[in-house]
Amino acid sequence: MSGFFENRRIVITGGAGFLGSFVIEGLQKRGCKNILIPKIEDYNFVNLPDIIRMYDDMKPDIVIHLAAVVGGIGANRQHPGKFFYENLMMGVQLIEQARLRNLEKFVAIGTVCAYPKFTPVPFKEDDLWNGYPEETNAPYGLAKKMLLVQSQSYRAEYGFNSIFLVPVNLYGPRDNFNPDSSHVIPALIKKCFEAIDEGSDHIDCWGTGSASREFIYVGDAAEGILLATEKYNGPDPVNIGAGFEITIKDLVIKIVKLTGFKGEIRWDPSKPDGQPRRRLDVSRARKLFGFEAKMLFDEGLKRTIEWYRNHRNA
Repeated sequence: MSGFFENRRIVITGGAGFLGSFVIEGLQKRGCKNILIPKIEDYNFVNLPDIIRMYDDMKPDIVIHLAAVVGGIGANRQHPGKFFYENLMMGVQLIEQARLRNLEKFVAIGTVCAYPKFTPVPFKEDDLWNGYPEETNAPYGLAKKMLLVQSQSYRAEYGFNSIFLVPVNLYGPRDNFNPDSSHVIPALIKKCFEAIDEGSDHIDCWGTGSASREFIYVGDAAEGILLATEKYNGPDPVNIGAGFEITIKDLVIKIVKLTGFKGEIRWDPSKPDGQPRRRLDVSRARKLFGFEAKMLFDEGLKRTIEWYRNHRNA
């Protein structure tokens, strides 16, 4: 450990959330003495006065901006306006106020949803602008991508050090298992356990199963973010991923097996598959700050399922 974080004041927006809890653990392991977590009950980052008050109260050296309004395909289809407005306003205002205070660094977290719908696989950062995102999550993806534009333009005009990271879909213990807003892995795990409890002979899955996705274990993603926070100070976006892909059909088969569900898998092709394929080129992160994901996917799934098994009634 380098001691980089030891005496710096680090604000983690979204620090009370899924990814945030792992970033905080990583900071603690690095000896960080001043980890500051603004709670949504105290600061609503859509509102500028709350952002100003947070900066006045916490006086950070570095902000890692994890807070976001997120969800799966269903939530994105239901709330495109909310997802666009709230994510945009949070990020743009947090970066502007950080610039006005001349903070040492701002770490903006983007999303794989910012990539064009038909990006060549593996997704290279230089392809971010080569088309429109997949329609169901375009408002969210574009709102996040504006933070890249802001980071680059503020660096060019003001010399402000804001970096932009693009994580792929996360999974792991402590994930969001709320069926109204969860992503595919926790939604499938919950569905299998409920089917077992109810004695159901089948589960229903959206789409055809043919789309592919890449997933990164949340602990690996947190490590990538912290390595970038310490070591990367450039204008270019950087993917944070595991560098593999799996079809949704194969993912469902894995989760069904690991949860012990014995029934039928029924596909509903009237529901959208989302983006056809997703897999990131992860070479830039390896080159610029030495990040490589460590967790094997099957092991990560087992840990996630075991955590849910032990906590689902809480």
